Amino acid sequence: MEQTIKKKYKDLFQHKEYRFLREDENLNNNIGYLTLGGSRAYGTNTPTSDVDIRGFYFNKPDDILSLKEEKKEEVENKETDTVVYSLKKFLSLLMNCNPNVIEMLGTREEDVILQTETSKYLRDNFELFLSKKAYATFGGYATAQLRRLENALARDSYPQAEKEKHILKSLEAEMFMAKDLFKGYGEDNKLHLFVDESKKEDLDTEIFLDINLAHIPLRDFLRINAGMNNMLRNYGKLNKRNSKKDEPHLLKHAMHLIRLYLMGIDILKKHEVVTYRPEHELLMSIRNGEKSFKEIFALQKELEKEFKSAYKESTLPDEPNYTEINNFFMNTMAKNIKSIF
Repeated sequence: MEQTIKKKYKDLFQHKEYRFLREDENLNNNIGYLTLGGSRAYGTNTPTSDVDIRGFYFNKPDDILSLKEEKKEEVENKETDTVVYSLKKFLSLLMNCNPNVIEMLGTREEDVILQTETSKYLRDNFELFLSKKAYATFGGYATAQLRRLENALARDSYPQAEKEKHILKSLEAEMFMAKDLFKGYGEDNKLHLFVDESKKEDLDTEIFLDINLAHIPLRDFLRINAGMNNMLRNYGKLNKRNSKKDEPHLLKHAMHLIRLYLMGIDILKKHEVVTYRPEHELLMSIRNGEKSFKEIFALQKELEKEFKSAYKESTLPDEPNYTEINNFFMNTMAKNIKSIF
């Protein structure tokens, strides 16, 4: 197969840390696609940003046809921030509209490092993989970034009243467990947690408990009580984190939170995969700390609403065209097998 590596990356790949691209048994003369990933692909990089590389390699015929055990279907090199998937796994992740993978089909031409006939076909026909699944995947990834922010800020810079709300959310699992457990000992048993105005001088609001329990085994009560107590104690610990060191990471989470919504909206509404974001000024203002977390959360709520609307109005199919994609994979593998024999 013909592989074309962009000239500007040939020198980079000569460095010893990239030897694995030539020496790994899966990758040696078998790479089907390499492109920039991460901040350089999004256009949100800084002068010190890493060069993240993503792509796929072709499954070898004996991996597909032989009886030997399946091996890991990706090659990851943490030293160089490189991840290369097998074509089979790559297509599988694309069909699920995985954000980290679908974005590889939308990178700019100048950000493509290695191209083959197969990767060109996939880039040209990216719409094969677009479906309403993007709502779940991009929404899920965005929620994960949001939770990281909330978890960190709840311990640091959240207003006290917001901290109480967040702590209550974290207590919900324990609360539900307690309700189910105690209900088994009588319909009148109840345990309800809620945030209300506090009469304490140092608190505006705090978490209150309404409880009505009878004939409850002491061990069950103490177990539930211990779980809640541990959670509250963890939130009450002195902040030992280095805020100056952590703030850039929090801002990066915030930037990706907004980027994921923007990219998901493009897919659902416009049927486009736009990896290099045109909202560069907005995203960099978030990353550089020029917007407050209050502004970021307000924008997040606005984009979440637009994201939901885009999903409801989207004309994308519920599922990608599995038959066409599967036929493409089988034809690609058949060509590779034929070339060997």
